[in-house]
Amino acid sequence: MSNQVREQDAGQGATARIPPAPGTPAGRPAGSGSGSGPRPGSGLGRHGPKRADARRNYQRLLAAARVAFAEHGTDTPLEDVARRAGVGIGTLYRHFPNRHALMSAVFEDAVADLLVRSRALLDAPQPCRALVAWLRDIITHASEYRGLSHALMSASHDDSSALRRCSNPMRSAGQALLVRAQQAGAVHQDVSIGDLLQLTNAIALAAEETPDDPGLADRLLGLTLRGLTTSAP
Repeated sequence: MSNQVREQDAGQGATARIPPAPGTPAGRPAGSGSGSGPRPGSGLGRHGPKRADARRNYQRLLAAARVAFAEHGTDTPLEDVARRAGVGIGTLYRHFPNRHALMSAVFEDAVADLLVRSRALLDAPQPCRALVAWLRDIITHASEYRGLSHALMSASHDDSSALRRCSNPMRSAGQALLVRAQQAGAVHQDVSIGDLLQLTNAIALAAEETPDDPGLADRLLGLTLRGLTTSAP
């Protein structure tokens, strides 16, 4: 039953006043005895089913978006994502007001993995190698969804973008690795994490556009780091 129908039914129920049946306590609508309506504590209160439906739709949309983005890239029509999830486009927009919001939600798992990885690398004995390993991980994750690298680059200067807000924790994590490498004298002091992430996303984008050259990303990353480091990483 749609939300509109529920709202109509609820409205009709509110205006139709039925006299209580004999034995029904005053103030209790007829038909509200045991066996009619949700039991206390059942989790099926006024908003329970609606919230449960919303959660299911949210998860369906995320699952559909992951598949669609992996198969066709992040610029796949959002109508196709909604269709895969078995919901209308209006439902999609209620959960995700724009494409970047949906991409941000899809990318959350990868961000979580990268954050865990960055914390582990903070204890690595060679700070520069740890930084390079983390940048390679970013390229690997970005390659899962065609168009993600380009979107991350576009959103890097847009504070209103959900994708930018999603990537902010990564900037903090990368900053910690970069500072450690700089303090070890392995990376030039004028290198910023913003520039480094832009270069990394550009490398991921170049590799995405050249699928017949699997070694391109490593070569480009090596060339980039030669200009940023005081010695070979």
